[in-house]
Amino acid sequence: MFRRREPVPFAFLAETDRFRSNVTPPPRPRSSVSQIAGRWLLGLTLVAGLVGSLVLGMPALSTSSGTGTQQSQASQGH
Repeated sequence: MFRRREPVPFAFLAETDRFRSNVTPPPRPRSSVSQIAGRWLLGLTLVAGLVGSLVLGMPALSTSSGTGTQQSQASQGH
């Protein structure tokens, strides 16, 4: 196993929790119009996919009593 060559004092570890840097990170670059449009398009595609799966999946999830009578009539005919 890998071992440290010299022990680290616990006081040093406690000081790292309280340390605050005075260096501010650079500002984030502004998104271009094409990036914003791409994000909107991706979001709309995801929402449309969810809605489409609900629309196509609801008939499969619904139970109707009409299908049972049709099957029984078909079995009697044969």
